[in-house]
Amino acid sequence: MTTVETGRTAAAVWSALGTVRDPELDEPLTELGFVSRAEVSEAGRAVVRLRLPTYFCAPNFAFLMVADSYDAVSAVPGVAETDVELEDHFAADAINRGVAARAGFVASFEGEAVGELDQLRADFVRKAVLAGTDRVCRRLLASGFARDRLASLALGDVPPGGDVDRLRERRREIGLPAGDSDPLLVDAVTGAPVGSGGLDRHLRFARLTRTSQEANSGVCRGMLHARYPHIGEQEGTG
Repeated sequence: MTTVETGRTAAAVWSALGTVRDPELDEPLTELGFVSRAEVSEAGRAVVRLRLPTYFCAPNFAFLMVADSYDAVSAVPGVAETDVELEDHFAADAINRGVAARAGFVASFEGEAVGELDQLRADFVRKAVLAGTDRVCRRLLASGFARDRLASLALGDVPPGGDVDRLRERRREIGLPAGDSDPLLVDAVTGAPVGSGGLDRHLRFARLTRTSQEANSGVCRGMLHARYPHIGEQEGTG
């Protein structure tokens, strides 16, 4: 690749990493500061290094982020070889070997893991749906919508914007209805509409989920900055 092509590919790799989320926080790794290095050589070899807030972050969460990063980077046009590794983590060796070999979580932690991580991922997406529901509803209420109208709204009734688009995306990820005519408020497990009788309980649960998610995000960001004091300096594509 030429220097210009290499730069474009490196930028595309960074963008691809921006689609990878911390499963618990539902935020991109690039915005959280979890990507410490992302470079592409003229031969098309992408090198990515990830870091987490603590040495003992849950290995299942870490595995998901490393594996998702590997998949996202490998799909970038121009990338001929992908090298993604987690650093400074107690299970880094097992995770990095497993992801590089495309072995899956159980094989990577043979004798320790009892199942793959699909259910865990789905559970966190359901929490993201609830948190997103609260964000959308808060925006509607702030704009003057009556609270008792929320149960009768369809997704297509909501003014377009980042929060509702993100909510639709999360719902699609776990097979929940996400079309314009589908209800705004649905059960995050079954997809059944939330009627007026269950409105208050659903909104309280959504608010609690969003508050917890944002609190955890603040804690993780603080711990990451404490662990890596120079995190604000230039990093990323190269």
